Amino acid sequence: MMLQGHFIDTLLAEEYRDSNQTLYRTWEYFRGITAPLFFTISGLIFSYLLVRAKRNNTTNYRLKKGLYRGLMLIGIGYALRIPILSWIFGSFNTYFLVVDVLQCIGLSLILIVIIYKITFRRTFIFSLLMLLLGVIIFTTEPFYRNLRSTLLPLPIENYITKVNGSIFTIVPWFGYMAFGAFISTLFYRYLEKQRFKTYMVIGFILFGLLLIHQSSWLLNKISYYTHLEIFKAVADYNYLFIRLGNVLVIFGLFYLAEPLLKLPLILKIGQKTLSIYVIHFIVLYGSFTGLGLNQLIGKTLYPEQAVFGAILFLSGVCLVSFYYVKTNTFLYNTFRQFIAFSKKMFS
Repeated sequence: MMLQGHFIDTLLAEEYRDSNQTLYRTWEYFRGITAPLFFTISGLIFSYLLVRAKRNNTTNYRLKKGLYRGLMLIGIGYALRIPILSWIFGSFNTYFLVVDVLQCIGLSLILIVIIYKITFRRTFIFSLLMLLLGVIIFTTEPFYRNLRSTLLPLPIENYITKVNGSIFTIVPWFGYMAFGAFISTLFYRYLEKQRFKTYMVIGFILFGLLLIHQSSWLLNKISYYTHLEIFKAVADYNYLFIRLGNVLVIFGLFYLAEPLLKLPLILKIGQKTLSIYVIHFIVLYGSFTGLGLNQLIGKTLYPEQAVFGAILFLSGVCLVSFYYVKTNTFLYNTFRQFIAFSKKMFS
């Protein structure tokens, strides 16, 4: 979804971007689900591994690994936007400080580690707090929708506002990570229970459909009875809860189809997600060199060319990540070695 979505959005000619066309509107809708799904599943997997570490007494290792991983993702996110050639020729700007998905996920992982530590590793308290955080972040969205702060340093300001070009900000996107973390505690607590999968699939699809079709109505009702305009403002621009509903429905469908999704190819893709992201970013947006497909081709493709090109792009990026790029584990180990070396240098 990410690869084809970025490719088509970057290279499809402007005259074919017509939301009145059913095919394009359908593609656009599903493309909008990609980021919420990405963040929610990241929060779910990371938090599940974190809380499960209690069973074999490796919580401290998992906490430390989570911090390293968060810092590494932040570092890679910034590195991918460094225009090396421009810097060599003396051209400097602050655009490389904008925040994208990797920095946002990295900071979110660090926040989850801190919250889990603060809750004294008690799964129930952690679970309840993450659910409350998700609800609060989503229901206060009008307060920070157009937020701008000139008092903060630019690198920090970019995490809370998009006015400088940031693609993702910590709110509302940490909300999806928080909901993912809450879901992970359900798996941790009840996975071994009889008929757990059946109940979870029904729950995912049922709550997902309710959020998609009834969350705006519920928010308006809450606003009516509490006289709080904030709920009406959320209902009038209710993309967060609706997208969460989309995510839950997809979770339910994929969990239902789990036996069909254990093919070696799919599992290998799951092990290469970071490599795939880095490669696609370099090829499509020209990281480091400034020469990517967006500069070389631009928004010039016909729909047929865009679809065919997206298939080739997706296949090519996965092929390169499978056979020509080191694994994610290699990247994590290299980063940890760099941190250890830095500590020795400055100690």
